[in-house]
Amino acid sequence: MRVNAIILAAGRGTRMGERGSKVLLPVAGRPLILHTLDRFGSSREVDRAVLVVPPEDVRTYEALLKGSSPEGLEVGVRPGGARRQDSVRAGLEALDPDCEFVIVHDGARPFAAADLIDRCVRESRRDRSVTAAVPARNTIKTVFDGRVKETLPRSRLWEIQTPQAFPVRTLREAYALAEREGVEATDDAMLVEHMGAPVWVVDGSTVNLKVTYPEDILFAEALVARGVV
Repeated sequence: MRVNAIILAAGRGTRMGERGSKVLLPVAGRPLILHTLDRFGSSREVDRAVLVVPPEDVRTYEALLKGSSPEGLEVGVRPGGARRQDSVRAGLEALDPDCEFVIVHDGARPFAAADLIDRCVRESRRDRSVTAAVPARNTIKTVFDGRVKETLPRSRLWEIQTPQAFPVRTLREAYALAEREGVEATDDAMLVEHMGAPVWVVDGSTVNLKVTYPEDILFAEALVARGVV
């Protein structure tokens, strides 16, 4: 049962104060995206990755991968779209014809361990849609016009991460429904939920950070320097 990955790198680093792609920023002397691809190269489950990037940067990524592709992983580059959903849809169109399971991951999460990737895939092989997640560590409140309206029960709150893994047919059905109904979501699991299908949780990791703000690069550098990842 062939497994492909869609790795999303089409966003711009506006919150990083960068106009270019944040996944090209250096972490421990290498572009961040190469750390991400290394993890998928170490996976025992993933056969091929589709790297979705800004259309104007396709050649830049192709040149980067010529000398730096992770061993054991075939990587193809695909132009993305204006929205995250457009980029995932582009990745779905580029999957192998015999691909039965797909794992979607944010390129800006460079430290998703190969074991986490493989656990997500193994769960999806049980005909499940799954997402990596960790229990919320902070108290969460809903706020309206600067005023606290409600404190949510932390025992039931989880912080959602990627990777997320799905049977290909399930994710395609979810995207088709979202397009028909004009639904937008911040991750793929939300679209599966909207379809009425269950989504299961796989224990993620607190070091599976998403690089979003400048201080996240410093944290990522520290994790590498201390040998945590």
